[in-house]
Amino acid sequence: MFGAILGDIIGSAYEFDANNCKSKDFPLFSRKSTFTDDTVMTLAVADALMKVSSEDNDDVIRTELVRSMQSIGRKYPYCGYGGRFSRWMFSDRPLPYNSYGNGSGMRVSFVGWFYNDLETVLRIAKLTADVSHNHPEGIKGAQAVASAVFLARTGSSKEDIKSFITEQFGYDLDRTCDEIRPTYHHVESCQGSVPEAIIAFLEGTDFEDVIRTAVSIGGDSDTIADMAGAVAEAFFGVPEELKQECRNRLPSELREILERAAPLLSSLHPTPIGIGNQLPLSENIASSHDDILKDLLAGVDYRRVLMKYNVGVYNYQDYIELYSLHEICDLIDKPSLEESFLCLTILWRNDYWSGGTEDYSAQVQYYVNQIVELMRRSN
Repeated sequence: MFGAILGDIIGSAYEFDANNCKSKDFPLFSRKSTFTDDTVMTLAVADALMKVSSEDNDDVIRTELVRSMQSIGRKYPYCGYGGRFSRWMFSDRPLPYNSYGNGSGMRVSFVGWFYNDLETVLRIAKLTADVSHNHPEGIKGAQAVASAVFLARTGSSKEDIKSFITEQFGYDLDRTCDEIRPTYHHVESCQGSVPEAIIAFLEGTDFEDVIRTAVSIGGDSDTIADMAGAVAEAFFGVPEELKQECRNRLPSELREILERAAPLLSSLHPTPIGIGNQLPLSENIASSHDDILKDLLAGVDYRRVLMKYNVGVYNYQDYIELYSLHEICDLIDKPSLEESFLCLTILWRNDYWSGGTEDYSAQVQYYVNQIVELMRRSN
């Protein structure tokens, strides 16, 4: 959720037409940079969903969502909520009010991280929307953002994400930010901001560039950057210095929710259990040889490569006796191509279960280098 929250904080200084910066050249942080209702509700949704199961019925999940959104939201009443949502938040009988505002899209990013199949992501995203934003466009906006996050974190390409969002939700993603920017203004509807946020992600070259691109569009800058940042985090990751800046700008209660969620989520992608296939991997490696090499040379995260080309090891437990983690971390001398992919899978597995407390980056880079060298030799 760092991506969404950082987008909100960075975009907050440039929200509304009078404050818009129609350029990518601006300070990321200033004295005006602060979290808004986007962050509060993102974390409230996460807090609720960590307390229920996807196996619970819809009413149980809705009830917990309302409870959390009201109880946490009321502690931060001056963060920029819309008038109708503010009344909903303080109501003794909160009912959905047929909104298609982008509030449903800006708070949903946790859903794309927390659930491991697209059907569940779409179902829970709908529930997070329809407790207040139950207009079809409001639900569509939440589902579009959540599914884009899910697809990004599970190895889909930008082209695949674009195709899915276009076909599933009917958004026009063929425009460019340069075409949008000159006439775009403050719009708070899902249909008028979710596509723009996704286009900003599609054009961005890394996490920071996505945020700068989203803000440069103008309009509802914090929410557009929130939604674009959510997808960008899943696709690119977030630099550690920006994560720390995010933590520093949150009050302790909100920071606690963020930190409580972190161990439940992998740093970039879902758990490696269930990816790939058994050794030998030669067929899958050969069929995607050039694309794998191209991605690794371009610096694509190794976990994305393992998933995208199905070259992880599904039953790595069957092979763990061949190479212990200790041996892998000491760097196996001249591993084969298949052995290198196996070692990456085991390192990923251990990085995931350690919650990021162990640093395996040097070992990962060693085996990535081995793969690149061996693939270059075979060309």
